[in-house]
Amino acid sequence: MGRKPEIIAFESRQQMAERVADLVEVNICAALHEKGTASLGASGGSTPADLYKTLSTRDIEWDRVAVPLVDERWVAPDLPGSNEAFIKETLRQNTAHNANIIGLWSDVETPAKGLDTACQRYGNAGEMLDVVVLGMGNDGHTASWFPHADGLADALSAETAPFAAISAKKSEVTGAYVDRLTMTLSLISRAKIICLLIAGDKKRQTLMRALEDGPVEEMPVRAILRSRPDLWICWAP
Repeated sequence: MGRKPEIIAFESRQQMAERVADLVEVNICAALHEKGTASLGASGGSTPADLYKTLSTRDIEWDRVAVPLVDERWVAPDLPGSNEAFIKETLRQNTAHNANIIGLWSDVETPAKGLDTACQRYGNAGEMLDVVVLGMGNDGHTASWFPHADGLADALSAETAPFAAISAKKSEVTGAYVDRLTMTLSLISRAKIICLLIAGDKKRQTLMRALEDGPVEEMPVRAILRSRPDLWICWAP
């Protein structure tokens, strides 16, 4: 399996947010200097909220930064559960008020029907993401790669479109939101920098299980842990 990723532990979630914001800022600004644009793949969930709020105060030319969502529940941006609404609320403020957030939801019945639209919207963000921020659930999912979900094989394929439609098995983690659209392993694994943020003892225990041998389908976060052992795993209590 090769080497396993290392875990960087912080004393608090706010300290983690500040230090990861430093890492993101440096890489985004380097990309802006190098090519004039930059991209930040943003995940939903409670853990990265402090990171986005911290980033929103950083002196970055946000009007030149594309912020495509890593995944989305199939709900409109004005309804509870929308990752797009969450990213706009936490990131698009202060100096980041003009960040170019690229949503995935469109007003069609299913994620599968919205797949082409999402891929077209993402097209301008570039072939390689500069930074991707991921979270992880207690079931071992990341992005919307849920254990044994319908569509998981497409999401984890080495050669696939940048996004895939997912229909997860309903659980305490998914709640009612089983239909999702998600970035694929093919896209995320090519990112220059990947940050996996986790918080709390329970998720650390989940991570330790994910780092063990075992089927990817049972804990899909293993797909990115194994393909990119150089990712930044950041944990806070």
